[in-house]
Amino acid sequence: MKSSRLVSILLLLQTRGRMTAAQLAEELEVSVRTVYRDVEALSAAGVPLYGDAGHAGGYRLLDGYRTRLTGLTAGEAEALFLAGAPGPAAELGLGSVLAAAQLKLRAALPPELRAHADRISGRFHLDAPGWYADAEEAPYLPAVADAVWNSRVLHVLYRRWAEPTDVERRLEPYGLVLKAGRWYVVAGPGPRTFRVDQILELSSCDEEFTRPDDFDLAGYWTAYQRDFHDRLHRGEAVVRLAPGVRLPRAVNDRTDRAVNGRTDNDGWTVATVPIESVDHAHGEFLRLGTDIEVLEPPELRSRLAATVAELAKRYAKLAQRHGNEGADGGD
Repeated sequence: MKSSRLVSILLLLQTRGRMTAAQLAEELEVSVRTVYRDVEALSAAGVPLYGDAGHAGGYRLLDGYRTRLTGLTAGEAEALFLAGAPGPAAELGLGSVLAAAQLKLRAALPPELRAHADRISGRFHLDAPGWYADAEEAPYLPAVADAVWNSRVLHVLYRRWAEPTDVERRLEPYGLVLKAGRWYVVAGPGPRTFRVDQILELSSCDEEFTRPDDFDLAGYWTAYQRDFHDRLHRGEAVVRLAPGVRLPRAVNDRTDRAVNGRTDNDGWTVATVPIESVDHAHGEFLRLGTDIEVLEPPELRSRLAATVAELAKRYAKLAQRHGNEGADGGD
């Protein structure tokens, strides 16, 4: 709708400063000619908007001009309050800042939108960490966040999986990502991804770095996750699954897409699934007990058979021991 687009142009110029017609067109996904018409409409409505010609030109609002939040819809107001995550904000040292910002935003909303925002805040709560994982302590998170805000270089002692485990690194922190309750810092050069809770020591300096203009944190993280999963599931296993049984997501979070299965006459499903490794699949398949049978690879099948045999032997000894104890205690 044109009215919504006009508000978007106004807010873009208010928050970003000077923008060219081409930049506005790309942001709004319209033609440059449409932007020209919209700018004329804003000027005709009395908005103090002017444009500069030349290479460094563009449209700007008169210094000091601010619009009010009357352009928000009910859904937009609800989304803003739903997006405010108090837990992560507090971890970054911004808990009180977020509370103050939401208070100011709430006060600026019309009464009907304020009611929508209050309803969303009272009915939805974000709790990112999983049930069965302890919260990871990340004592250096505020310092990392400060370096991200101010584009300052960090020198850290970092613990990794490979030997040597504790290594020194120079980081140019581009951004922070919160994934399943765990914080990651994406840093150059590279860029590369580091777990914030694995930073053992940290020192900042006055050295500043220039964040690449074309770096897109969300785009990088999407590509990083895709690459991670591609590298993670390099092996395959052929299994038989009892009727109604599904593989744990820890084995393969793309099971529905990756399984190429067929159903036997007895109702069991024979499927080929990607696995991270024999060691990892061994632990996860054991969780399914007698509801799974591994056909391939032979190494995984042998490992599981040996583990089951050892468990049977161990519990047979326990049963015998307790049976003897009961017999000794009889009359």
